[in-house]
Amino acid sequence: MADRREVLRFGALAAGVPAVLAGATPALATRRRHPLVLGHRGASGYRPEHTLASYELAARLGADFIEPDLVATSDHVLVARHEPEIGGTTDVASRPEFASRRRTVVLDGTPVTGWFTHDFTLAELRTLRAVERIPQVRQHNTLYNGLFRVPTLQEVLDLRKRLSRELDREIGVYPETKHPTYFRRLGLDLETPLVRALRRAGLDRPGAPVFVQSFEAGNLKSLREEHRLRAPIVFLTGAAGGPFEDPTSYAEYLTPAGLRRLSRFADGIGPEKGQVIPRRADGTLGTPSTLVGDAHAAGLKVMPYTFRAENQFLPADYRVGTDPNAYGRAIDEQVTFLRTGVDGLFTDQADIGALARATAFAHV
Repeated sequence: MADRREVLRFGALAAGVPAVLAGATPALATRRRHPLVLGHRGASGYRPEHTLASYELAARLGADFIEPDLVATSDHVLVARHEPEIGGTTDVASRPEFASRRRTVVLDGTPVTGWFTHDFTLAELRTLRAVERIPQVRQHNTLYNGLFRVPTLQEVLDLRKRLSRELDREIGVYPETKHPTYFRRLGLDLETPLVRALRRAGLDRPGAPVFVQSFEAGNLKSLREEHRLRAPIVFLTGAAGGPFEDPTSYAEYLTPAGLRRLSRFADGIGPEKGQVIPRRADGTLGTPSTLVGDAHAAGLKVMPYTFRAENQFLPADYRVGTDPNAYGRAIDEQVTFLRTGVDGLFTDQADIGALARATAFAHV
């Protein structure tokens, strides 16, 4: 535990490293020695994900941006949950008054059984409480089960504004539209209320401390061309497959030609980290791909996901001991990725990201 306390202490100090230099455009001008630390679902390594407590802790530990995943309620309010299915992230399964809401839907072509945000009004959803999504990995986080509500997008934007003032530095917000085609077919499009909220907050402008992200290229293109979103846009890519109902695979999008096409409506990409540095057959970290250089040549920022401290999420040569849930050499892994020239990274432990950033460029 002494090592972890040191990480927390130095992570707090590293939070003072500026992610944005004076006079630069806040969201986009991230000089190579100051890549962004992105709080993945907040500080989800330390608090149940997508709660105001998780977002606030991430900012206080050094994150430059906090990341809410957005889904819709039946009354068309955007709330922060990783997926529309909430059986694993709230206490809904233990609430007898909602037992009849459990059902099976086809989510982007896959049958999913559970409880769904679009079957609840915001008022009903507010009666639920968040729980830890992976308690077998992060047992500590179960201490906070039942304490926090499901936040709305507006509450996240209000928190961003307050924290920017209190911490005396700009905290950005990095919203992701989850399953936008699915919600659009339910008559609950995510684009309209998202753009409306960003404009109301004064954040729909070039260079705003915002990145809007999605795994669906069509969704991002619609935001840019139909909804006239001016805030920066990031296309997320998976390690395999492609966007829902899109004939172009993620691998094709990440070719030099595909990246040039993306640059017509996007400002950056968010690849799975193995697309930046793949792993060898034995699970050890391999040689960096050409993706960072190719994306930069197309004018796109590169911000890979997801960096986590537990052994089971690390390359085999960065693990320490045999406990899959114990911390491994997470700082070293992130330093290695930062030195490829990425413009930021998503991490569940923002303090580790901040320390890795300070370490990676300490002598530059």
